[in-house]
Amino acid sequence: FYFCKRQWALIHVEQQWQENFSTMDGNILHEKVDKPFLKEKRKDVIISRAVPVSSESLGLAGIIDVIRYEKNENGIVLKNRTGRWIPYIAEYKRGMKKRDERDIVQLCAQVICLEEMHKISIKKAYMYYFKTNEKLEVEITEELRKLTYSISEEMHKMYEKKETPKAEFFKNCTLCSLY
Repeated sequence: FYFCKRQWALIHVEQQWQENFSTMDGNILHEKVDKPFLKEKRKDVIISRAVPVSSESLGLAGIIDVIRYEKNENGIVLKNRTGRWIPYIAEYKRGMKKRDERDIVQLCAQVICLEEMHKISIKKAYMYYFKTNEKLEVEITEELRKLTYSISEEMHKMYEKKETPKAEFFKNCTLCSLY
């Protein structure tokens, strides 16, 4: 929604979808993280992939690419695991870091979902960009949380009205699968 309100409305309001090179390439790059039954355990670390989450306060549901749980007495209890664990979210993107906060807002929404589900507070999460092979630590600030809630509210209002914004044309529009 933050990236392109029209694209979001075409997909979620009008139920349209079209594959292109970018969407298929993204699917290929996500193959490993999109396997929910592929779990790893190494000493005091558990890695879970394709973890479904939801948030009542945001009115959102989605899937977190990767959650890395590190054993820590201040963490949460995990089903069928001994000890306590602190979760760290990692979101994987095909491209590179954006000039705006579109990727970071998505990451923050995932954090809020996980916080609600486990009744915890998460202060940081991670973005990984394939194109630049870059891993960024993202601080989950109060300002970022407010922006995420604001965007979620705007999205729900647009969905309720069943509105699809008119097309605007920017440099990257021709790369859209729905162009």
